[in-house]
Amino acid sequence: MESREQLSERLDTLKEKIGEVAGYIDLERKNERIKELRDKTMDPDFWQDNLRAQKITKEISDLEYEIKRWNTILELREDADLHFMMSDEDPDLLKEIPAILDKLEDEITTLETEKLLSGEYDKKNAIFVIHPGAGGTESQDWADMLFRMYTRWFEKRGFEYTVLNYQPGDEAGIKEAVIEVKGPYAYGYLSAETGVHRLVRISPFDSNARRHTSFASVFVYPEADDDIDIDINPKDLRIDTYRASGAGGQHVNKTDSAIRITHIPTGIVSTCQNERSQHKNKDMAMKILKSRLYQLKKEEEESRKADLEKDKMEIGWGSQIRSYVFQPYTLVKDNRTKYETGNIQAVMDGDLDGFVKAWLTYSHSQHND
Repeated sequence: MESREQLSERLDTLKEKIGEVAGYIDLERKNERIKELRDKTMDPDFWQDNLRAQKITKEISDLEYEIKRWNTILELREDADLHFMMSDEDPDLLKEIPAILDKLEDEITTLETEKLLSGEYDKKNAIFVIHPGAGGTESQDWADMLFRMYTRWFEKRGFEYTVLNYQPGDEAGIKEAVIEVKGPYAYGYLSAETGVHRLVRISPFDSNARRHTSFASVFVYPEADDDIDIDINPKDLRIDTYRASGAGGQHVNKTDSAIRITHIPTGIVSTCQNERSQHKNKDMAMKILKSRLYQLKKEEEESRKADLEKDKMEIGWGSQIRSYVFQPYTLVKDNRTKYETGNIQAVMDGDLDGFVKAWLTYSHSQHND
């Protein structure tokens, strides 16, 4: 239990941080912009141009989210001050202060992190894909462990997610998972996770209990909005239907409603089996395809790669961004930022914020050098 003096020092430190971030909040400008946009929504013809209307309402929502986060920080600071003041008469109130300070620290950290997310696509929703590397059941099981880890992280961050495609492995694990992730700065946060993830553990599939190394990859695409101009020629598409697969139960479709779309010129394949309606699966598969083609176009325009597939490293040795070691010791280490923790169970339960912020801070500093 922290002493009153320690809690007071901790609050003073957090107040200093609040003063630092206050400089770039610009609350007045945000409120003026919201008023300007809301005036536009009062136009009787506002919804005649549906695309423009969606852009305006999305910008209002984003600004309101930023203001709400700042107001939450101020409310928590005032709550902590009030608890300190009243604890002179009621010492039991001191017991409540650590939880308030923890929440305040989390909110400040989130605000600092989102300050780094200033890219053109960072506020977009995301299409999140997990693939096992070579190695059969070992890698497929590792991919499924990552699926569990990330879906827990989505829940911790308050992101909404929908599993669009989940292909079980032959014995265990998964062959692929495609997830639609929605929330403020979803793509910006998730872009930190793109790359190859390496696992070292005693294999539960090895009767001799030997250590195995497995790999799986994560790819993240900004979700394509309706206003993104991606020209897809129907003649360039091959559309196949098949029976959905899954872990069993009510989520397995009994009809050939799953859709696989292949974009022949690029070789990009998108699938969706989440919906029972073939029509809805086709619409979502097209949305995924559009997102991936959008990413390809973006990279071509930035002259980084001519083909998105060439940007994907081999899923194996030498290309991993992060290592997860279960034996002979426990360690999760990001190879890019050197950020690490020995609490591997917390990480596998979705505690990824430290890794994400470290990468975003590192990436931001690299771009500004």
